[in-house]
Amino acid sequence: MAQLNDDAQWIVLMSFIVSFALFFLAIVVNQSTVVGQTTAEAVLEFPKNDILNLRSQVLTASGLSSDNLTLVQNDISSIALSRKSAIVSFRVAPAQPGSPYAKTIDIHYNNGVTAYNETTLY
Repeated sequence: MAQLNDDAQWIVLMSFIVSFALFFLAIVVNQSTVVGQTTAEAVLEFPKNDILNLRSQVLTASGLSSDNLTLVQNDISSIALSRKSAIVSFRVAPAQPGSPYAKTIDIHYNNGVTAYNETTLY
């Protein structure tokens, strides 16, 4: 660069700066696309409707007798495993003595990606 004049050196220096800036911006844009994609996939993987349907059915079945409740538990577990590949279990038990609630309902849902646990005092 010793033989170039000052204006030419300035042009070469600015071209290097612009090149590095464009390279840096390309990396940043590429990473933001990856982050946005994985975030959207994580939202899609959450089985909100499956959990809401399970919760609704468990609350409906909680009024059944213990023999019928056992049959419903087995049916719900086997259907969830065969159709959704999810492990589902729930337990309906009387509440603790002295508690103002009548029942305690524990719900467990796990499809390998999402684990959901809920305890409801009813």
